[in-house]
Amino acid sequence: MEIDFQKGSGVVPAIIQDERSGDVLMLGFMNSESLAETQRTGEVVFFSRSRNKLWKKGESSGHVLKVREIRVDCDADTLLVRVETVGPGVCHEGYRSCFFRKVEADGGGRVIAKRTFEPAKVYGQEKPE
Repeated sequence: MEIDFQKGSGVVPAIIQDERSGDVLMLGFMNSESLAETQRTGEVVFFSRSRNKLWKKGESSGHVLKVREIRVDCDADTLLVRVETVGPGVCHEGYRSCFFRKVEADGGGRVIAKRTFEPAKVYGQEKPE
């Protein structure tokens, strides 16, 4: 199957979903090299657009994402990666999911989840991507 990396200037969005609960955990980007590395290792590897290099989810925290299934959308320009999580969360702010805030009708935001780990203990002072 050909993934359309050119539509997104060499990258495609990769939606990360917990295979058991169905919860969306995060969104990252993959290029052809990171997708190949993900398929080779069985653990999610993204392409960092800001650092212009590959990064394996969990390389700092140990909270890796084990691939259970990769799906592609009808336009072949977005991936859905169903994973088994290793560790208490995937968000660098200490939550199980990066989608821990709800946008309110007045435009404000509200945290709707509890932290599952303390980021400073996992990452130290440096904020990971």
